[in-house]
Amino acid sequence: MNSLRATMAAAASGLDAQAARLRHVSENIANSDTPGYRRKTVEFRLDRESQTVSLGEVLLDRSSLKEVYDPAHPLADETGSYEGSNVNLIVELADAREAQRSYEANLKMFKQAREMSSRLLDLLRR
Repeated sequence: MNSLRATMAAAASGLDAQAARLRHVSENIANSDTPGYRRKTVEFRLDRESQTVSLGEVLLDRSSLKEVYDPAHPLADETGSYEGSNVNLIVELADAREAQRSYEANLKMFKQAREMSSRLLDLLRR
């Protein structure tokens, strides 16, 4: 029974981690047009003893900001350009899809462990 609980705990920690990852991806997408915005990523940490995943710190992407030419923009300098964000929507959509699939896999693992636990209890009742 302890191994089923450990499996459920590992799956639940994976669910939490992927949900947080999706929140950051959606924040990146929402701010893709915000001048000076840097893409955020999350770091995962594996606890080898409990086999669970936890979130590390939120990291800012240090790649260069996109140069946007718009002389009418209030942030434009004397050359008529300003720094946009470094968010690439294609990368964000790929990250969102990967996080969604990982979330679904963790959910399936959690449901399987719960079902096995339920069946074990049914067998013990007989």
